[in-house]
Amino acid sequence: MKFTYILLLLAVSFISCKDDKGIVRSLPEVEEHNNTLKYAEGFKISTFNDRKTLEITKAWPKAEKKYTYLLLTKEQASKITYNAADYDGVIITPVTKAVVTSTTHIPALELLNVETSLIGFPGTDYVSSEKTRQLIDNGKIRELGKNEGINTEVLLELNPDVVVGFGVDGVNKTFEVIKKAGIPVIYNGDWVEGSALAKAEWIKFFGVLFNKEKEADSIFNNIEKEYLTAKDLAKKAKSNPTVLSGAMHKDVWYLPNGSSAEAQFLKDANVNYLWSETTGNGSLALSFEVVLDKAKDAEFWLSPSYYGSIEQLEKANALYSNFKAFKTKNIYTFANTTGASGGVLYYELGTARPDLVLKDLIKITHPELLGDYEPYFFKKLK
Repeated sequence: MKFTYILLLLAVSFISCKDDKGIVRSLPEVEEHNNTLKYAEGFKISTFNDRKTLEITKAWPKAEKKYTYLLLTKEQASKITYNAADYDGVIITPVTKAVVTSTTHIPALELLNVETSLIGFPGTDYVSSEKTRQLIDNGKIRELGKNEGINTEVLLELNPDVVVGFGVDGVNKTFEVIKKAGIPVIYNGDWVEGSALAKAEWIKFFGVLFNKEKEADSIFNNIEKEYLTAKDLAKKAKSNPTVLSGAMHKDVWYLPNGSSAEAQFLKDANVNYLWSETTGNGSLALSFEVVLDKAKDAEFWLSPSYYGSIEQLEKANALYSNFKAFKTKNIYTFANTTGASGGVLYYELGTARPDLVLKDLIKITHPELLGDYEPYFFKKLK
């Protein structure tokens, strides 16, 4: 024991006596504290004393690389040194100027009341939220083009504290240009998570960037409570109606596999999703004949692609009329619930508010359970 203690003292002395070229002056606590996450698996927040790191462990489905970011306050940044090469980015918190690249990121900013920090976004026409749309209309948020080709000239001129991006394979030349300019780019992998509550828990990712961790925890806890309460309510349903989902694209019918977050919603709504036993990544790709054989008598048809009316659906493919749900007009879609500029609200808010999605599905399939509740995203196809 005594020998170990002497070695430790020598190690500390050695580190302290070295020059400070990239060397941290004060050692962190030996014990690391990991902020608790209940569902999300794609990121981790850790604390050494009052210094934090944010690690992205799964930025895209087959990601092997982990990204680690050092989070410092302005005061900390002025007092300590660190080896920047040890991190994929150093972010000064709280963030005051941000660029995000997906509409799913916007609700988290609004829920945390930091939407005014947003200064740029690629594809502002897709934004549905009234609060953020007002900022766009007032010129507070600059248009940055498209995700696959962000206008880096405008972005570099804005000089944000951080760019929150997303990736499908880690190859993004635009992000590399931004990083070389000294602007941290951090991947948000909420869409990779396997459950609705795991996706929603990424509000804590934004909470740590804006020094709003307590607020993020409280918001998520309320969403979780509402979701689980709705799930328990669905168990009281006296029926277990059959459900079909998706629609044809060219010659292929795409619909959620049974292990997807979409199928989990249906399970939690206590319905019989006809492909609930399937597994795998991505959507199922089936022929029309296979779907018709299994779902001809399904009582409900959800999310029939982007078709906005029954007339459009039938015009696209007259064979759709063979389904019972088509004949009874029990078809529901979220595609018709849009913002002022046409952005689909579900694609913006649905990830952050799974409790509303679940309540919508329960109201549609078990209307007696939710009384006067008015579906937020899903509307009956007319």
